[in-house]
Amino acid sequence: MYISIRTSSMTIRLQAPCSESQSPSISMAASAPFLSQPSQASLTYTPPKLTSIKSLAELPGLTSIPPIYTFPTNPNDQSFSAAKESIPTIDFSQLTSNNPEERSKVIQELGEACQDWGFFTVINHGVPESMMKAIIEACRGFFELTEEEKQQFEGKHVLDPIRCGTSFNVSVDKVLFWRDFLKVFQHPEFHSPNKPAAFSEIALEFSKRVRQLARIIVRGISESLGLEENYIDKALNLEDGLQVLAANFYPPCPQPELALGLPPHSDHRLLTLLIQNEIRGLQVQHKGKWINVNPIPNSFLANVGDQIEILSNGKYKSVLHRAVVNNKDTRISIAMPHGPALNAVVAPASKLLDHENNPPEYKAMKYKDYLELQQSSKLDGKSCLERLQDKTV
Repeated sequence: MYISIRTSSMTIRLQAPCSESQSPSISMAASAPFLSQPSQASLTYTPPKLTSIKSLAELPGLTSIPPIYTFPTNPNDQSFSAAKESIPTIDFSQLTSNNPEERSKVIQELGEACQDWGFFTVINHGVPESMMKAIIEACRGFFELTEEEKQQFEGKHVLDPIRCGTSFNVSVDKVLFWRDFLKVFQHPEFHSPNKPAAFSEIALEFSKRVRQLARIIVRGISESLGLEENYIDKALNLEDGLQVLAANFYPPCPQPELALGLPPHSDHRLLTLLIQNEIRGLQVQHKGKWINVNPIPNSFLANVGDQIEILSNGKYKSVLHRAVVNNKDTRISIAMPHGPALNAVVAPASKLLDHENNPPEYKAMKYKDYLELQQSSKLDGKSCLERLQDKTV
């Protein structure tokens, strides 16, 4: 028999095993009953609306994934680095040091990490580990709400301050992603779902601490480019910059080799700071090959986004990364992207340009327009940034 699962935009048909011990009146955990006799296959059953990967993953007896979640194989995506390379580490305490030599050294290390990797691990950042664990558990609590409760927060537009759902953009995605998400604007105005009860208080304190961290790192990046410490801060009006809490939930997948939590993509903002539970799943592309990122307790993983690449005129690149899934454990990650103010126009810094030897490589664009462009399209590598490079926008 087949069970029809309706998402917010489509119906998925799953073949389910039949059991002679079960009758049509018995409902399983996901409200998807099994028919007991082949002769009953003509009976119809419409299950409740299911909108999350969590609900799909928890269907009893699920041993394979629907074709809509199967990604085509790409030989280039299977290439892994055999070298024992690790992402650079930045000691945040040195960025705030009163020792000029110590601070100068870490600024240089930060610039090298941005230029060579686009990713770096931040240690000694001052955010309590207990707070980091609390926000992960608060997000877990949100994903464990009932489908009906979560549907209250289904946003329709990228600029909706609270938005939850699955995949990335189900209206254009040809293959869906094995993840659920929650995205909540934290600054310049703070928003929060009212469930679970402790979410708002934890998110407010965590987002304030992480925003302070991000702005100091951005100042270090500004200096590493040879600009004034506050150049990026002022040019892009970071006082009103958009900060988002983006929580991702990747449940176990029965065929992890066929699915992806998120395909290769770059981040569209300035700087993202990410924490995760202890389950591995993030991969970063470095020198054309994929590298597994091992979660380090009490640290942030930072990466530069498209707006830094634009402002630096390509000196610092936003780097492709992806999320893979497994068949045993649930991975939860919380990304805190920090962007310019929505009305800020992002363009290559004039002080970095030489119109003969280093002309502008990117077209200027208001950040709000870039955000809407990226979020309304399918998640496809660095396609949005490439459109600015070839001046077709």
